[in-house]
Amino acid sequence: MTEPGRIVLLVTSPRLPAGLLTATAWDLVRSGPVFAAAASDQSAALRSSGVPVTIIEPDPERLVQALAEHLSVVWLAGASGDEDFARRLGLRLAREPALAELELCYGSWDPPGARLLDAVAVMDRLASPGGDPWKRQQTHESLAQYLLEESYEAYDAIAGHDLDALREELGDVLLQVVLHARLAEELPEDERWNVDDVAGGLVDKMVRRNPHVFAGENVDSIEDIVDNWERIKKEEKARVSVLEGIALSQPALSLAAKILHRAERAGLDVALPDNSGLGAVLLRMVAQARRDGLDAEALLRQATLTYAEAIRSAEAGPAARENVAPAE
Repeated sequence: MTEPGRIVLLVTSPRLPAGLLTATAWDLVRSGPVFAAAASDQSAALRSSGVPVTIIEPDPERLVQALAEHLSVVWLAGASGDEDFARRLGLRLAREPALAELELCYGSWDPPGARLLDAVAVMDRLASPGGDPWKRQQTHESLAQYLLEESYEAYDAIAGHDLDALREELGDVLLQVVLHARLAEELPEDERWNVDDVAGGLVDKMVRRNPHVFAGENVDSIEDIVDNWERIKKEEKARVSVLEGIALSQPALSLAAKILHRAERAGLDVALPDNSGLGAVLLRMVAQARRDGLDAEALLRQATLTYAEAIRSAEAGPAARENVAPAE
């Protein structure tokens, strides 16, 4: 009894350089004829390595016919994976199970973070001529409010312990990052930068500021790690004041807490204002909250949200309903 042939669908990652395949995939394409529906970087890479690739219509019968001369036939799947063709091929072989076995082989896989490349590519399309007019007319200044809004929405998802919402909101924050980076590519040449510069700077910073991971430095506690980070940061920035680098546009309570924290870390004993103005009173309350290990910003936010719920309850009460104008 003749053994069934073998038709292999070879799937590769479009996000990796063409020709970067596993050893199994290379053995596979060298063992039998390779077919594809269209020319691609992957087919060109195979051909340059001495592997012929025949371009044909995606017709299952063509592969079945090739089995008459070869025990193994390879179909080089396109970027979409050729799902429709694979379905039709599977139905064709199901009519004659003894004819051939259908196999799926992954010649390469997406590395972690590969979809970030898609995000960059899609944003480039949107912000290029012929793309989205709204995005093309934006500036870093016009987008600033959206970056804040998306960050606050991510914060809300964390506060609400909603991890599904957090995933989505972080995507919206990422959208702002790739859009800002794409707009920066349009700057004058001496000011221009792109998303690779953003990512590269981040990588360099993470490596520099974590010597206990990347340089073999010994640490005994989390406090040592934090101290290292602050020390290295100070060496890099060469700042005149301990207050440099604080985001001044953040909410006032968190700004006060940050400034008090910086002064404390620097060992500066600066007296708080002692007048009775409301601002001075609030600052002293933030300082007291820090001494008590409390987050004044989070506490005020929670108290405000609780009050908002009370307002909604009052709106739904009898008195509120009496104040609603009758329908005409």
